[in-house]
Amino acid sequence: MTDPLLIAALAVRENSRAAYSHFRVGAALEDVTGRIHTGCNVENATYGLTICAERVAVFKAISEGARDFRRLAVAADSDTLTPPCGACRQILWEFCGDIPIVLLNPRGKSETVPLKALLPRPFDASFL
Repeated sequence: MTDPLLIAALAVRENSRAAYSHFRVGAALEDVTGRIHTGCNVENATYGLTICAERVAVFKAISEGARDFRRLAVAADSDTLTPPCGACRQILWEFCGDIPIVLLNPRGKSETVPLKALLPRPFDASFL
């Protein structure tokens, strides 16, 4: 594997705090300048306060001034490739639009899907 985005997603997965689920996830978001913003899932005993890797990556990117994005990689150690949850899909749509989402695992399995395929009828500002 030589793609820096995929390498970053796999690497940041190691930083996850998954003390309860033991399901570590890493995400890497590439902005239009080529900069990669990473995030990992951080669990809390109060599960509702847990935050997913994808949202951490998006919020870090936004806080660092990035506004336009090319693609996202999501890495989890599962045989079945793991897509973003519903809340993350909505956040991704709001801040990234219909970007390619690369799903991967540490064993080299991967698949790329457009966000629109994961969230076919997104809610956005056009409904306000």
